[in-house]
Amino acid sequence: MAFEGDPRSRVELFDGPEIPPLEEPEAARPAAGNVSHETLPRPRRTRVLVVANQKGGVGKTTTAVNLAAALALGGLRVLLVDVDPQGNASTALGVDHREGIRGTYEVLLDGDAIAWHIVVSPEAPGLMVLPATIDLAAAELALVSVAGRERRLADALRLYLDERETDYVLLDCPPSLGLLTLNALVAATEILIPIQCEYYALEGVSQLMRTIELVTGDLNDALELSTVILTMYDARTRLSAQVAQEVRRHFPAQTLEAVVPRSVRIAEAPSYGQTVMTYHSQSSGAQAYRQLAGEIARRGLTDNHLGSHP
Repeated sequence: MAFEGDPRSRVELFDGPEIPPLEEPEAARPAAGNVSHETLPRPRRTRVLVVANQKGGVGKTTTAVNLAAALALGGLRVLLVDVDPQGNASTALGVDHREGIRGTYEVLLDGDAIAWHIVVSPEAPGLMVLPATIDLAAAELALVSVAGRERRLADALRLYLDERETDYVLLDCPPSLGLLTLNALVAATEILIPIQCEYYALEGVSQLMRTIELVTGDLNDALELSTVILTMYDARTRLSAQVAQEVRRHFPAQTLEAVVPRSVRIAEAPSYGQTVMTYHSQSSGAQAYRQLAGEIARRGLTDNHLGSHP
């Protein structure tokens, strides 16, 4: 899908030597409280966004956790549901997800209420997390024989939102199109796709779009692709500019203006159990996610690009 039909080779399109990722200058790590965060407007209704991309390594979980933190730091009430057995979102948000911790698996398989297992993230006031453990890896197989298997998360989320005022729900999915991702697609009203600014960036998106069509046709008529975010953008390379242009051509209304740069700070933050928003709040990565959160919040003030929980 990316640069389809162009007879030129990659070298002809993007000549020049490879440039290493941008290294941000060393600086003392600022405390989260040292940076003032814009108060973000509340959406008219709860927005439920599934962060999905079948292609791995596109910054999907990184985007989910940093947006969740940025929205919460903006004064909004946010729930992040970790639907990935790797539990990387739980790690980045400072939430324990060792084997035996109860969370998404119990909600999907045992019918537990989300409210029983959510944890307050230390990253921001108002940020709640439903953790995922390695047990979730067995859920794909276990769900096959469960009645209404595609709607388990949707039903649990509806009960949670009936009881708790929430502005945003972000669902972080594994990089696959199995039953876990399907549950998230059925539970959501909006799709957020992170696309990395690298060659073949749109590879895999076409298959995701076909899956979306199937879900909207059979399981979730309310689902819409509302948001596309460009990640791993390197302003020094022709490749990033070309990919960004191509993505904006395919998704003109959905692609946000702000882009996520290649950033050492973003990559380092999860190893400290943090998002970049608190690990290095003045870095270019943190600034980008604050801008993106602002764009998303402003879109929530109108019915355009707005999914709502029924």
